[in-house]
Amino acid sequence: MGRRPRRKSSGMRNVPRNPRRSQRPPAREPTRLISCAPVSDQGRGRLYVALAAVAWSTAGVLQRELSVDVGSQLAGRALFAFLGVLLYVVATERGRTLQAFRAIGHGGLLVVALLAVSSASFFIALNHASVASVLFMQALAPILAAALGTALGDPVRRRTWIAMAVAVAGVAVMVGGPGSPSATGLALSFAMTLSFAAALVATRHHREVSMAPATCLSQLLVLACAAPFTSPSTIGARDLALLATLGVAQIGLGFVLLTIGARLIPAGEVALITLLEIVLGPLWVWIALSEHPSTATLVGGAVVLGAVLVESTSADAEVVEVPL
Repeated sequence: MGRRPRRKSSGMRNVPRNPRRSQRPPAREPTRLISCAPVSDQGRGRLYVALAAVAWSTAGVLQRELSVDVGSQLAGRALFAFLGVLLYVVATERGRTLQAFRAIGHGGLLVVALLAVSSASFFIALNHASVASVLFMQALAPILAAALGTALGDPVRRRTWIAMAVAVAGVAVMVGGPGSPSATGLALSFAMTLSFAAALVATRHHREVSMAPATCLSQLLVLACAAPFTSPSTIGARDLALLATLGVAQIGLGFVLLTIGARLIPAGEVALITLLEIVLGPLWVWIALSEHPSTATLVGGAVVLGAVLVESTSADAEVVEVPL
């Protein structure tokens, strides 16, 4: 028997495969990009607080036109602020108004008392101390709020501390320093600052609950305390319209915006942004009443504005993984 003929090799079996083709390319890891866009909630919080400061800053222009006594001013503003905020609560809660007031709890009652003390002591302090002294004490609110917030586990960034120090210096340039207020004026100004700072911290600490009902009740408390010192017969139609505008648009709207924003960002940052009120107040008087501010007011205001803008536009860098 003859040998079987050997199969002709195709020549491909023993050819080594290309190692580059046989190995899969390693999976590429997602590229880590640094996004500097601010967090949505923080951005909205800053915006709401800034709008609150804008609303509050209109007080100087409107209050200049009032011709009633201090007690009537305080009670009238509180009355319309109470009605304005109450209308907001009714509209937003949609049939759950009573539950919203009950939901504020003990923390909300604390906010009620603190905001009432802050509102009342501010107006009374103006009768016992210069405007410069009161505004300078008001500028210390961010530092007190940041200190209280840090003690309760809600610290602020180092950059915020620096911005607060710069803002206080700017206010000092604007008003010429605290001056030498009387003991009563100093005590009232400090009570105003401390109570406002504490109210911001309490609002932030209980951020799971809307504090709009608490601000509503705070104005009712102010109204009850100021009512015995009012002179209703001296309030004309023009003063009534001004008080309504101050209560609803200046105090009420400002408090509503504040309670929304204060739940989203640290209390120290909230108080820092509210210093825009001090900067914008002279600006509206300049525009509406042609009262030219001094050079110191313009320079100090620019310093405060710069500190607030730098802090508000800076957000912690957010690392985002993007597969390419």
